[in-house]
Amino acid sequence: MVSYKKLNPEDVRFSSSVLSEDARPVQQDKVSDPDRVSLLPHRPSCSITTSVVVIGCILMLLGVGWVLYTMYWLHSPSSQHSYGPLPPAPGKASGSRLRAEVNRIPSSSHKEACNVISEPWRFDCYPERGVVVTQELCEARNCCFIPTSSASTSAPSQSRKNGIPWCFYPLDFPSYSLVSLNETSMGVKGTLVKGGTTYYPGDILTVEMEICHETDTRLHVRITDPSSSRYEVPISVPAAAKKAENPEYLVELTKQPFGLIVRRRSTGAVLLNTTVAPLFYTDQFLQFSTSLASPYIYGLGEHRSTFLHDVRWNTLTMWARDVPPMEQTNLYGVHPFYLTMEAGGTAHGFFLLNSNAMDVVLQPAPALTWRTIGGILDFYVFLGPDPGSVVEQYVDVIGRPAMPIYWALGYHLCRWGYNSSDSTWEVVKSLRNYGIPHDTQWNDIDYMDQFKDFTFDPTNFDSLPDLVRDLHAHNQTYVIMLDPAISSTQPKGSYWPFDEGLKRGVFMKDAEGKPLIGKVWPGQTAFPDFSDEVTHEWWFDNLRKFHEKVPFDGLWIDMNEPSNFVDGSMNGCPTNSLENPPYTPGVLGGFLRSKTVCASVQQKQSTHYNLHSLYGLMEAKASASALKRILSKRPFVISRSSFPSQGLYSGHWLGDNRSQWKDLYTSITGILTFNLFGIPLVGADICGFSEEPQEELCVRWTQLGAFYPFTRNHNTVGMKPQDPTAFSPLAREAMKQALLLRYSLFPFLYTLFHHAHLHGHTVARPLMFEFPGDVKTYGIDKQFLWGRSLLVTPVLEPGVDFVGGYFPPGLWFDYFTGDSVRSKGEELRLDAPLDKINLHLREGSITPTQAPNLTLWISSGQPLHLVSALSDDGSASGDLFWDDGESLDTYETNQYTYIVFSVSQKAMTSQVLHSSQEASFLSVDSTSFYGVPEKPSRVLVNTREVPFTYRDNQVLTVTGLGLSLAQNFTISWM
Repeated sequence: MVSYKKLNPEDVRFSSSVLSEDARPVQQDKVSDPDRVSLLPHRPSCSITTSVVVIGCILMLLGVGWVLYTMYWLHSPSSQHSYGPLPPAPGKASGSRLRAEVNRIPSSSHKEACNVISEPWRFDCYPERGVVVTQELCEARNCCFIPTSSASTSAPSQSRKNGIPWCFYPLDFPSYSLVSLNETSMGVKGTLVKGGTTYYPGDILTVEMEICHETDTRLHVRITDPSSSRYEVPISVPAAAKKAENPEYLVELTKQPFGLIVRRRSTGAVLLNTTVAPLFYTDQFLQFSTSLASPYIYGLGEHRSTFLHDVRWNTLTMWARDVPPMEQTNLYGVHPFYLTMEAGGTAHGFFLLNSNAMDVVLQPAPALTWRTIGGILDFYVFLGPDPGSVVEQYVDVIGRPAMPIYWALGYHLCRWGYNSSDSTWEVVKSLRNYGIPHDTQWNDIDYMDQFKDFTFDPTNFDSLPDLVRDLHAHNQTYVIMLDPAISSTQPKGSYWPFDEGLKRGVFMKDAEGKPLIGKVWPGQTAFPDFSDEVTHEWWFDNLRKFHEKVPFDGLWIDMNEPSNFVDGSMNGCPTNSLENPPYTPGVLGGFLRSKTVCASVQQKQSTHYNLHSLYGLMEAKASASALKRILSKRPFVISRSSFPSQGLYSGHWLGDNRSQWKDLYTSITGILTFNLFGIPLVGADICGFSEEPQEELCVRWTQLGAFYPFTRNHNTVGMKPQDPTAFSPLAREAMKQALLLRYSLFPFLYTLFHHAHLHGHTVARPLMFEFPGDVKTYGIDKQFLWGRSLLVTPVLEPGVDFVGGYFPPGLWFDYFTGDSVRSKGEELRLDAPLDKINLHLREGSITPTQAPNLTLWISSGQPLHLVSALSDDGSASGDLFWDDGESLDTYETNQYTYIVFSVSQKAMTSQVLHSSQEASFLSVDSTSFYGVPEKPSRVLVNTREVPFTYRDNQVLTVTGLGLSLAQNFTISWM
């Protein structure tokens, strides 16, 4: 049996002598029952006899031969990578020295050996919840037990959950050994063997590891069971055909115990180091750990937390769950991806492609442990080197987000509790009367007949079709809510969705092969199996039939974790290992079935145990496909549950938040994090969903919400209205101005979404993405950027008329006035009366804007105004993507316009790189230049002299231009 040896990040380089020592084959005793093999190395008894000496000599000769062979394949030359550990780093303790220190401790001094492991590096050996971990229980797993002084001695399980584990792996805990390694066309493939079982059932003692060098910045590793097919996540990922030629990473492997170390070639920084804790690979428990390059780690959604995660014993559980956003629990979506900053401002990412329930444990070493209960270990490392590049490389794997239809970026209004289509209509008319921008009206579940999908209340919502036609006549759109659960109790022949679903067999099935019945809004319900293409066609047919009655424009798919008002089903769930696995991650409710369907439910592609967290993704895919077929336009879908690649099919809103200032603040983290996940179309319910907001809160939230990529005001039943018309004239006007400001920035925002679709860029962007060398930006989640240049600094506290904001080094311009501030990297106090949100432009940027109107359809036809924020050298750049706003695949079919603007040497030029008919409908009417140090004597547009204005704050403005966007132009001054 192979013994596990812990290595700190600096101790992963070995000398040749260590290789020789570790390469010797380890003798193993035969056992009658492999499940009863001890976790500790077996020590055979010895007697001094002639026969033993002879046998020993023979074994020594064989061992020498094995050592030479092993050293050959571990050190065989490779043009790209080192697959064997490198020599010790100067000034650092080598692995052999660490082993020597451990070996000096007498075997009887188990506690002293355990004390060698410092608290930040203690990896939990007893992660089960609800167990008081005693010394007897811990040592039964052959682990170290040391109560910590920081926790109550009466509650060791609480200490383990929220602090330093009392029960942790010793340095010699058994793990896998790398017994063979062969080169492949893409990298290497190796076999890992473990000599005995662990304390979880179903150990897989032989696994296969494959390392693929897919691109210069992407490494792909898979660890699978070669003897049996296991569930794998059914999403498309790229299949590289050629090994990377100049990778930016080095790969090192340790043999006994097996370990994988990935370094950045340019700096030597350790990006992944699995030697820090043992590898587990059992049927329902897979675990590995790694050191982290720094405590600056982001992602790992969906959770309510700060943008920068806390690494002080923080466990993040992933298993899609219907629960209002709260700290320290699993929420609606699952995204096992993180981004980590390194020293010097470089960054890398890590993605575990696994959809089973999991815990991700952060600890202050810093280190991270992945702990999942099914599937395989299939992961990627992305080399960046900057944060934005990491996200680009990640979405190259999961899929770049779809280009949204233009009206998706307008102002959306919804509530649960309009109670009738006429009252909904009255709100729409009220916004029009006050001149408040409004693109899309929604209805919540109350529009349905008895909460049944694909119906509308014939009494209270009898005028719904007329309302939708009126919206369309005013260039507005309409979105309906749908829940996946289908009523199962209607009289036979009266409810086509269920009757037809039964006929086609689209519902998830229980242990008896019958549709599983749960309970949601309409009462007892069946749940469509969206892993089956038959269900997609049934879903399309239902949508098509309903669209003929109510011509909706988009879909809001809610309750799709899937949510269930009973645990499992109306008849409970079977008793088996899927319902009660050996280890259950820290899901809310304690069971996988808590407020969802039974884990053992059968779906087309696998069990729900494996597919649960994919449910929202699969429903979004079916919904987007159906809308394309029905409307022949870009589909608009907003989903509550999400999984990697969701951005291909839908956006996301952050769920049932509250009308609290804290929720206002945490919404920023949500939109930034989901932009990391490749889902840029994201926002929170403006003014909060539950409770009634104060007027001041709703004003501040509307100002912030105007800069969510997806902007919707939504509140719950029984609460007072919170749309802008429901408040005082002062508040209403402040909200109106915030929304008009958003609409004026539509050309800039639309272009950002184009870059998200084409390149995988973020739209709402953390400051650290643009200033990765500035450590002060690493924890900022009260400000954010649109793209690289527009800094948003909202008010997030009550009763104040100012706000503090951090400005990275450089020149910044007030968006509204052009006043400049030169920052050395400092926090500045900004005036923020109730009717203002602070916006600043970064030097060197050009921002295209338009005169706003009541809908984006009208606004998008207005002339452009270009705002240039000049650097000290007088330069700036920007761009504009434009198309008809709704046709499918306009970029892919060349039906678009793309223009680059630049300023240099006192001249702005436009260069039309690609043009379509849409560009001929637009003109550039005016432009402003911020940071022009001296008043010009004259301004020329092409060769024509034109009037201009120049203000003392160094703002030059030229109006009345009438320049065609489809033609190159020059504006110069002297």
